[in-house]
Amino acid sequence: MPTLLIGTARPLLARAPSCRSWSSSTRASFRVASTLRLSKTRTPLLAVSPRLSVVTMASAATTPFPIGTPGKPWGAEERAEWFSTREVKRSYKTEVVEKIEALKDRYEVQRYGALSIDESRYPMYSLKTLNWSADKPSVLITGGVHGYEKSGVQGALLFLQSAAEKYSEKFNILVAPSVSPWGYETIQRWNAQAVDPNRSFNPQGEVVEGRSFNPEPATEESRALIALLEGLGVDKWTCHIDLHETTDTDETEFRPAKAARDGTESKPDVIPDGFYLVSDSTNPQTEWHKAMIDGVRKVTHIAPPDTEGLIIGEEVVQEGVIAIPAPRSIGLCAGVTNAEYATTTEVYPDSPNATEDQCNRAQVACIEAGLDFILKKANGSS
Repeated sequence: MPTLLIGTARPLLARAPSCRSWSSSTRASFRVASTLRLSKTRTPLLAVSPRLSVVTMASAATTPFPIGTPGKPWGAEERAEWFSTREVKRSYKTEVVEKIEALKDRYEVQRYGALSIDESRYPMYSLKTLNWSADKPSVLITGGVHGYEKSGVQGALLFLQSAAEKYSEKFNILVAPSVSPWGYETIQRWNAQAVDPNRSFNPQGEVVEGRSFNPEPATEESRALIALLEGLGVDKWTCHIDLHETTDTDETEFRPAKAARDGTESKPDVIPDGFYLVSDSTNPQTEWHKAMIDGVRKVTHIAPPDTEGLIIGEEVVQEGVIAIPAPRSIGLCAGVTNAEYATTTEVYPDSPNATEDQCNRAQVACIEAGLDFILKKANGSS
């Protein structure tokens, strides 16, 4: 991997798939959108395979990350060095907070916490439908758990702007559009302490020796959201959709950083071109996931399996859907409630066949299709 390039179009730890490689499967190829996008990462092209339609990026796995000692987990000094090299890339206030403030007349807006790194700069907000009632099923929408994943945040806000009020006639809806505001501004997957918020919702979860993904320590981001949900007194949630992205820089930037932090080896993988969903293998909800995939395909394309029949190293259990261990067991936000219907979305914003607007609308289309399915099932129709 190239040396650290602060201030480039792709900051060093910008993007990573939200539920990457639960299995040990790895491959030597990874998909990228175009040579133009790769040039922004300043990572050399090594080989192109027409059969696989992928680009081989061995340097992403073999060049040591510029912080720490290869094979040795980071300590406080390395984490401090990593933090000191992060820079603000966009405005949380302009792009998120001001949009939330514009919705105050339409929703109950609550500041449910703030990050201690700068409480005035990084408040955390939720928006709740006005006609909340114990008689209606409750829905949670979360975005920006990984702060760098822009369409997760902007998709949640677009849902509030365009559709949530309509569904509030049948559902209680709570939206936390930007769970990790520092990560949003600095375009980082981790929080300011170099902890993955989307592994921090159950620190006592299942740790599997040798697995590349295990629960991580609790974070301010996860603790604040959990406290918010507990304060609502909802005994049983009906639906939780957690909005995420999978992008090219997952390979060139995040995986080497994670390997350096954990003292492990970084190996390349394949970035899927298209939208997919991450389901709970213990609660598959096959028909619900199909309805959401069908809804999203009206907006953008669905990710196909790679040449091994996998998406991010996991078996494709139905079109555009993979299954992972119970999200709660590995600390994912998707497992933070007891919802009967819960999933994680994955949009691919680097595709040459998708615009930023399409990515945002794909998030909304998924939410709407999921809620429509639940309503139809409640009414006895399919």
